[in-house]
Amino acid sequence: MPGEVSLAHRGVLFLDELAEFIRPCLESLRQPLEEGRVRIRRVDRMATLPARFTLVAAMNPCPCGFRGADTRPCECTPGMIHRYQSKISGPLLDRIDMRVAVRALASHELLDARLGESSASVRARVEVARRSQAARFRRGRGRLNAFMTPKQIARYCSLDAKTEAILKRATEQLRLSARAFHRVLKVARTIADLDGAKTIDSIHVQEAVVYRASRGDAEDAR
Repeated sequence: MPGEVSLAHRGVLFLDELAEFIRPCLESLRQPLEEGRVRIRRVDRMATLPARFTLVAAMNPCPCGFRGADTRPCECTPGMIHRYQSKISGPLLDRIDMRVAVRALASHELLDARLGESSASVRARVEVARRSQAARFRRGRGRLNAFMTPKQIARYCSLDAKTEAILKRATEQLRLSARAFHRVLKVARTIADLDGAKTIDSIHVQEAVVYRASRGDAEDAR
């Protein structure tokens, strides 16, 4: 029977409280995130199921959940924080393109009646970016930047000297793997598409690096 990752094929798999899942369960995500499919072997049989999904996960920054918050002091020791965050392995983190820290809101912010950008406005920008990608890959495999091959990355993610230097410095400081390096370029290409830009500029690469890095490392890599 298909599991959750196959049921999420061509959709979104949302995992809340990511660090509370058992380690084997989390590590089983590595193959489908990389290949877009699940292979199940049982003695004399093997089944392959589709599993091309968008992974969205949420977790606290520490066991008590208040690390970095202004609303309440964190009660966790450095050791507790390290053990908690270490539940997510490096190989799995390497396959997550964007990591966004969301701080707790103060009461006056919760009561603020002003609204941000509407969903309709965001959707319109995404649809334009999707059409741009469909036109880009009309003769190749796939229709999205996420599925670019190394050859396509070299063709569609060319950088000028200034932007290349920024990415090189970030790669060295953050010790990015080859996989992470290519994923930063894919995210930067998508940011440029959302911005309506034909080429990747330095600001697009910087934003992609910030999403890949932790807060402190991102500031150093700019």
